[in-house]
Parts: sequence; C-alpha cells; structure tokens
Amino acid sequence: MPPLVQFFKEAWNELKLVNWLSRKQVIASTVVIILLVIVVAIFVGVIDLVLTRVLAVLL
Repeated sequence: MPPLVQFFKEAWNELKLVNWLSRKQVIASTVVIILLVIVVAIFVGVIDLVLTRVLAVLL
C-alpha cells in the first residue's frame, strides 16, 4: 500500500477515536467566544476614543 494511502487510513482511524463535543457544547462555546470578541472590541474602541481625545487636547 502506498505511504500516502496508509497515512490517510491511519489519520481517519485516529479521527474516529476523538471525543467530539456535542452540538450544545459547540453552540455554547461559540456564543462565549462571540461575546468575548464584542467585549474586547468595545474595550479597545473606548481606549482608542479616550486616547484620541487626550492627545487632541495635548497637541
């Protein structure tokens, strides 16, 4: 058997052994990540706004 075919067969067998998350867990994790990204974006936006106004006053 060619090495490439053997590699893909072994990789497929390993993927069968993986404990995949349930749909509910994936959705919950995705919601947490999206909320975290929104919070960080708001934080960076506020810091940018504050620094812009501070620098406008100083310069």
